[in-house]
Amino acid sequence: MPLQPSLHSLFIGRPKTLRDERGTWRSSICRDRVEGLVRVEPGSLTGDQVTDLKHHGTPDQAVCVHLLDHYRFWNERYGIALEPGSLGENFVLDGITEEEVCAGDVVAVGSAVFQVSAPRVPCSTQSRRVGRKDWVKLTVRENRTGFYLRVLQPGAVQPGDAWELRERLNPEGTIPALNRVMYLEFDPDFADRVARMPGLVPWWSEQLAQKAVQQAKHWTAGMQG
Repeated sequence: MPLQPSLHSLFIGRPKTLRDERGTWRSSICRDRVEGLVRVEPGSLTGDQVTDLKHHGTPDQAVCVHLLDHYRFWNERYGIALEPGSLGENFVLDGITEEEVCAGDVVAVGSAVFQVSAPRVPCSTQSRRVGRKDWVKLTVRENRTGFYLRVLQPGAVQPGDAWELRERLNPEGTIPALNRVMYLEFDPDFADRVARMPGLVPWWSEQLAQKAVQQAKHWTAGMQG
């Protein structure tokens, strides 16, 4: 992998009608690869649209990121034969793992500046796209979710641009650590620290507060099996 983390590939999508053995469905998860320059707007990438506005499309989810490291893992460990872009992300990064990414990180890519806002929550749409009913639980168990960015400074990006860390606000708030406390090993002390991390979306703080009260009944309890 390259020494400098970089934007390996870039994807833009709009709602599409998809067909599989379960029938017809509508989603933006099948994004198209872009080789040239793409403008970064305050709340999204130019030309990118989400379908499920209930769960996606907020400024805190302006850009969805996955890692080439994850694709190598899935293909080598499980033989799934996924290609970059298969999970509906906008950015695929190379030369970095999620242990090297923290909530609240301020990063520059091209002429734009972003902030890591939260891990991505695995969902049934990804499962349907991949073709594995166990995908959500598999993603949680292996702790390889991807994450979201909010836009701090609009600009433009293109494949090959460096991923440059400008500021780290929460050194202990790595993406795997946040996923671990949410889904796998709840630690009330760490959850309390996570809830106060600057730059993390409020939803995560709210969910961890709920989980502290009702661990066994929280919706995340069913994602560990």
